[in-house]
Amino acid sequence: MPNSPLHRECSGIASKHSITIHPSTTHSTTTHSTTTHSTTTHSTTSLNASPPSSSGFLSSDDLPDLEAIAGTTPFYAYSRERLTSSAKQALAFPNAYGLTVRYAMKALPTRAVLQIFQREGIKIDASSVFEVERAVKAGYKYEDISLSTQELGEEFVGLVKKGVKVNCCSLDQMRKFGEAFKGTGNTKCGIRINPGVGSGGFSASTTGFSKTNVGGPTSSFGIWVGSVEDGTVGGIVEEYGLEVERIHTHIGSGSDPEIWKQVATKSLSFAETFPTVTSVNLGGGYKVGRNPDEVSTDLQEIGLPVKQAFIDFKEKNGRSIKLEIEPGTFLVANAGCVVSKVQDIVKTSSYTFLKLDCGMTDLLRPSLYGAIHPVTVLPRAGEEVGTETEEAVIVGHCCESGDLMTPLPGEPESLGTRPVRKASIGDYCVIDGSGAYCSGMSTKNYNSFPEAGEVLVEEGGKGQLIRKRQQLEQIFQNELTID
Repeated sequence: MPNSPLHRECSGIASKHSITIHPSTTHSTTTHSTTTHSTTTHSTTSLNASPPSSSGFLSSDDLPDLEAIAGTTPFYAYSRERLTSSAKQALAFPNAYGLTVRYAMKALPTRAVLQIFQREGIKIDASSVFEVERAVKAGYKYEDISLSTQELGEEFVGLVKKGVKVNCCSLDQMRKFGEAFKGTGNTKCGIRINPGVGSGGFSASTTGFSKTNVGGPTSSFGIWVGSVEDGTVGGIVEEYGLEVERIHTHIGSGSDPEIWKQVATKSLSFAETFPTVTSVNLGGGYKVGRNPDEVSTDLQEIGLPVKQAFIDFKEKNGRSIKLEIEPGTFLVANAGCVVSKVQDIVKTSSYTFLKLDCGMTDLLRPSLYGAIHPVTVLPRAGEEVGTETEEAVIVGHCCESGDLMTPLPGEPESLGTRPVRKASIGDYCVIDGSGAYCSGMSTKNYNSFPEAGEVLVEEGGKGQLIRKRQQLEQIFQNELTID
């Protein structure tokens, strides 16, 4: 794993920018992925190193020009090179009998990002009927989209007729699908199964509840494994004449090759129950190291035992099953950052607070999960980086005590300090690792703040606007005046 491209990339950032990336306290945490992120121990960082002149993929020289393109701060910036690089890694996932890579678009559904992945040959995993239509607007064909959703609205009938592949995620969804298509000859579907364990692998410790758990008895995702084993699922299949062609599981499996082999073997065991199954989807959950002391998943390393599990299945059952995967965080997390400015500085008897012009309206993960993002304070245009540093708590602009950019790891309600360049009002603050579940999962318009603009950064630091900043009138354009 230390040799994986993403790990090398993060390590490179660490060597240049360690002063700004490590929290100043020691903790461990598991944070959000479309799925899961790495469990990491953070160590105290010395304040004697020189402050950096760049963040993950942006230098201080890039920021004024990108700000001019966005119109103002805050804005999101995405690296095209990193997006295409991660796409190529996913498409090289080891497989025995064919591979389909689907982007879990909920991670970052911006049109330009979808278009980049489409050009690379990546298809779509949608989590709602609305995401399906959004992907189509970006240029995807309906037949390139798979829908696994917590809410299967009536619109799914028309989408299936257009070619969308539906994975039924509950017994009721199976019945709804059956009632809509029984006797039509259009009864092919997938089923998502909750295998009885959750994020982290096959152990008793994965059966408890957490905000990031996507499997096990405390998770509502998928059809409970017992309903497969007791014949309930088979009964519904027989009643409606369904043809189960896909098995879908997703537990958030991390970076351990042995765990991934167990996931593949368990998922393939469900394919034995349904002889019509032609593909097995293992979901996502590839850990991404946002910080330099976090290890990212090596897809080649975890993919080889997965490939072997599919080979073993064929030797036992005589069936060649195609593999599907659904990376989200892996594709976009380290390809994005939030560029903001320090708009106020407040000192108390205990802390120095840097108030940014962004917040939970743009980056919710720290407030929701206690997620740790690399934070870099950079000088305003024309100013030197300097050598003076300070410990600071970094907070957002919302009138909300929980709008905290630097919590303690895994403790969203606890203040954490970061060693950063001594800031002045007007300095830039770049929050890296913000490509996944940031723009797509923010508390939009809280305190009536507009949605931030988005910029795609090309090689050499040049950028193009891919999403305009929301205008004030757009926030309330659907509101009506009472009589």
